[in-house]
Amino acid sequence: MSRPNEPWRLPVADRATVRRAGVELIKADWRSMTLVVLLAGLAAAAGLAGPWLLGRIVTRVEAGDATMSSVDRLALGVLVCAVAQLVLTRFALNHSHRFGERALARLREEVVDRALALPARVVEQAGTGDLTTRSSMDVGTVATTLRSAIPEVFVAGMQLLFIFAATFLLHPLLGLWALVGMPFVLLVTRWYLARARAAYLVEGEAASEVAEIVAATAEGARTVEVFGLRRRRVRDADAAIGRAYGAARRTLFLRTVLFPVTEFAHSLPVAVTLFVGGHAYLDGSISLGVVVAGSLYMWQLVEPLDRVLMWVEQLQRSGAAMARIKGIGMVAGEPRSGLPAPADDRIEMRGVRYAYVDGHDVLKDVDLTVRPGERLALVGPSGAGKTTLGKLLSGADAPRTGSVEVGGVPVADLAAADELGNRVVLVTQEHHVFIGSLRDNLTMAAADADDQRLLDALAVVGADWVKDLPDGLDTQVGSGGTDLDPAQAQQLSLARVELADPHTLILDEATSLLDPTTARHAERAMAAVRADRTVIAIAHRLQTAHDADRVAVVEDGRIAELGSHDELVAADGPYAALWRSWHGRGASADEGRAG
Repeated sequence: MSRPNEPWRLPVADRATVRRAGVELIKADWRSMTLVVLLAGLAAAAGLAGPWLLGRIVTRVEAGDATMSSVDRLALGVLVCAVAQLVLTRFALNHSHRFGERALARLREEVVDRALALPARVVEQAGTGDLTTRSSMDVGTVATTLRSAIPEVFVAGMQLLFIFAATFLLHPLLGLWALVGMPFVLLVTRWYLARARAAYLVEGEAASEVAEIVAATAEGARTVEVFGLRRRRVRDADAAIGRAYGAARRTLFLRTVLFPVTEFAHSLPVAVTLFVGGHAYLDGSISLGVVVAGSLYMWQLVEPLDRVLMWVEQLQRSGAAMARIKGIGMVAGEPRSGLPAPADDRIEMRGVRYAYVDGHDVLKDVDLTVRPGERLALVGPSGAGKTTLGKLLSGADAPRTGSVEVGGVPVADLAAADELGNRVVLVTQEHHVFIGSLRDNLTMAAADADDQRLLDALAVVGADWVKDLPDGLDTQVGSGGTDLDPAQAQQLSLARVELADPHTLILDEATSLLDPTTARHAERAMAAVRADRTVIAIAHRLQTAHDADRVAVVEDGRIAELGSHDELVAADGPYAALWRSWHGRGASADEGRAG
């Protein structure tokens, strides 16, 4: 049952989806899997020869026709088979591990692609904790399975199959008694599997909740301190940790039932084979060599069964983790391909409505056309919907109803299909400096850019501080490197935009941390790179609106006014009131003269 105010969570894939995902991982590298099957089969066959040869030695010794040379030959055969099994198992595991690493690489790339394709609304509703846990902890769980669990379980499974078959061939009676422990294994495994998936999904959700609370508390530490929320945050964290502890105890209980029963079940055949085989030998129906070989086969069951049981819990945990990972794709959807090329760079919004919460539209029937090369300013009071409008124009999200198209093609579809390229770029107040060199931070926007082009882009946005860096473009920035202040990080982000060279640039208060002169210079420099570049500025300083070709005034989720600065001032409507209010609060002298 959901708790009050519980955040919305990303969905979880069903069992069929998880099975299809596993099949797809195998099909993508089926040649390697075929080689693994072949090597594991040969290793299992080699392992069967040793007990059979030992049985032959016992039979000959018992019959009295054994010679030193014949025993030596059979013993050498046992040694050769053991070495062959060791070598073949080693190569089988090696190739299986390599298969797992390649599959893991594909899975990680898929997770990143799907996470980046998530609509902003979904990320905000789900919270960072759930998405972070799925893309880190859950991927790590699947990684352990692909690297170790699946290879070892697969090889052990082949060995078990061959051992049971060899025991039946050795003597049908021993083969039947070898299965004496299987009912216990089947019953307890069925009991465990009926409960494990749900329990591990609850455990994963509880871990997401803990991660969400810890991240939110760390990010808002100053707010917690200012408003005296420390006890409340500690109480919330304690409650979340308590739920995670309870979920972990539930999965632990499942394991405490599974492991003891299965340990007993796979030890039972050894004792039964010795008991039944001994009586059959005394009755003269089975030779001593057959009893010895059968007992050794049963003893060989212990090691592969132990491996399977050791990893069965990991496989269930991994299945739940894969279901959570695949749940990301259920929201993001499959990337679209084969979209038509936009006819031109004109952006058109028609009848757009958008809601972060169902039933509460923040944009209402918005119609807007942005012409190629135009400079458009979006102004209005806080909370009017300007930032949401910018997200839809950039393709970062899609409208609830209506359409947002560039050249007749939905912008969100182009963005999700990675075909948007350099057409539309959204720059917000939040700028990230990635760990690495300054060059790495820039070339992610233009991989083929040379150093001169990188320096030119930095110069366009006024980043003169680059000259003072100790290693120039090779200077390490981000966590553990040279710290960039907020204004420098903003300039770095704008330099990326310059390198990407979009036809439409959406600035969501992107220059708010720069002084007015530098901000105005950066905006004008980027707008002047190409004559046909479109610049949409969500303005926090009305000087930006004064310099624009047109101004759209957003009020209560609607465009209340649209026109040039002079037209709107003359109309004496909402924009004129904003303009008078802005000047009345004391704009700088140069901005006042520009107005």
